[in-house]
Amino acid sequence: MEIDVGTRLKQVREAAGLSQRELARRAGVTNGTISLIEQNRNSPSVASLRKVLQGVPMTLSEFFSYEIPEEEKIVFRANELFEIASDLHGDSKGRISFRQVGDAGKHSLQILHEVYEPGSDTGRTMLQHASVEGGVVVSGRFELTVGDQKYIMGPGDSYLFDSRQPHRFRNPFDEPCVIVSACTPPYL
Repeated sequence: MEIDVGTRLKQVREAAGLSQRELARRAGVTNGTISLIEQNRNSPSVASLRKVLQGVPMTLSEFFSYEIPEEEKIVFRANELFEIASDLHGDSKGRISFRQVGDAGKHSLQILHEVYEPGSDTGRTMLQHASVEGGVVVSGRFELTVGDQKYIMGPGDSYLFDSRQPHRFRNPFDEPCVIVSACTPPYL
């Protein structure tokens, strides 16, 4: 695997909160040297790279094993949501789809686009988990049970509750129900 020294140096420098000028000053090299290396217009010798890295400070070993952080993704298009559960039937014949926004494993928040087809049900065995969850009904209707309370929810209605309480989602109606929900910490 070939390593892009210029890109890596720029990421290491930025992660350390240094400008090109400040890194050059600390390393005792010219600002142009740092710029040329980062643009891959100058391939530094091992000795030169070691000198530059002393300005961070970082060893050559740390530099070459440095994991480049993935660029933080902010926007997720409809086709980028990934299905984490579908065709769940519980005790019914209706389809349930949960499409997740991003990677909930990297965050303390899980956001879902949920679709409950007519007849769908999360099951007679009530759900319970150590989270807080909430959501907004986008379209359709569904029945929410939390503890011994049942609620019929429609477009624009929302919910928020401690998920340690037994709960169940069910669509006994003739049209699909779409919900956008959030859960923290992630459950699914």
